[in-house]
Amino acid sequence: MVSPANLCVICKGGRYLCGHKPCPLFAKFNVKQKIKIEKEFYGPSTSVFVGHLNYPNVFVGPIGAIENENIVDNPTKLFQMTYNKIIEMRSLTIRSKMLENVKSKNKFVEENKLLAMSSKPTYVDLRFKKKPVFKISFSDITQPMGASATIEKFKIVDNPKIPRKVDKIINDELKAVEQINLLYKHFDVYYITNIFTSGALGKEQKLVPTRWSITAIDDILAKQMMERIRNYPQINEYRVYESRYLDNHFVILLMPGSWEYENFEAWAPGSSWAKNAKETFILQEYEPFEGRKKYAEKEGGGYYAARFAVCEALDKMKKQAKVVVFREISEGYIVPLGVWQVRENVRNAMKQEPKVFQSLNEALDYMNSKLKISISEYRKKSKILQQKRLFDFIPR
Repeated sequence: MVSPANLCVICKGGRYLCGHKPCPLFAKFNVKQKIKIEKEFYGPSTSVFVGHLNYPNVFVGPIGAIENENIVDNPTKLFQMTYNKIIEMRSLTIRSKMLENVKSKNKFVEENKLLAMSSKPTYVDLRFKKKPVFKISFSDITQPMGASATIEKFKIVDNPKIPRKVDKIINDELKAVEQINLLYKHFDVYYITNIFTSGALGKEQKLVPTRWSITAIDDILAKQMMERIRNYPQINEYRVYESRYLDNHFVILLMPGSWEYENFEAWAPGSSWAKNAKETFILQEYEPFEGRKKYAEKEGGGYYAARFAVCEALDKMKKQAKVVVFREISEGYIVPLGVWQVRENVRNAMKQEPKVFQSLNEALDYMNSKLKISISEYRKKSKILQQKRLFDFIPR
């Protein structure tokens, strides 16, 4: 049974498990308005956003960048910026929206697909029904966003720059999964997610809520990579990778053996989803060699983002391993900035030179000196670390 103080850690503001909409924790945070927002907007659109409430009738529309058009929407460029800088930059976005059914094929929806497929920001001309009210919203999955407003008139005033490879793949009569895997050979996950959200992929071409799209792309691409990983040679040593950013500390253990994956999240009291907790709350999710069939409900998008980044690294190494990811979230992570920071943190960790050990005990001793929570606490909950094999504990 989860105590009320720890319910937020599992909900993460997206499932409204407490019964309150919107999340009451977000009501405590305010960002001072630094810009004047008018009833009309002329400027670059960096992406398309699709809401999830009241599905299948959802709000869809372009995200406009009031300043810094080339950086506010790209997590690979946001990485290593300070907490305050990210919030400030993301507050300089405006979410325009119009209510549409996810199966709609009208001109507005089709033009949003063009915006999503463009490899560069595309200028748009927008008029809103009412003057937007400045407000920044936070989410466990998506990046923070600034003001939002319902569209009265919409026009693309620039030519979207759609790469030929994208145009060809989208016009091929393929399933969305096939198109996603083909796109990943040439483009990064964030660009693909934006295209998928807009409803440009698959035979049905339906709009996909942005928060669902992000996790779906992580899952689809990781599953494709796992098919290859299961056939790669196993590593023959214990490797420990590490990354710290935005009060999130990742320690990643790779062990000899067939592919298995386990992910821990340890939320300290005072962190974004553990404000009322009296002690650190640990979540754990696991999947065996053949993969998992159920959604990772306890960790949600963070599980899939971390697994994607690990699979991406193993696929590049052409190696197979048992993997345990430890994520410790400190009290300095006061509001969520989106699941991108998990993905980029793990990507960053896997780019570093690992610490290499010849036995599990040696690796665990080293990790124990790095983690705030004792490794013995994690082992009590771990499916992978409780597996006993003689050669794990004997230096070779």
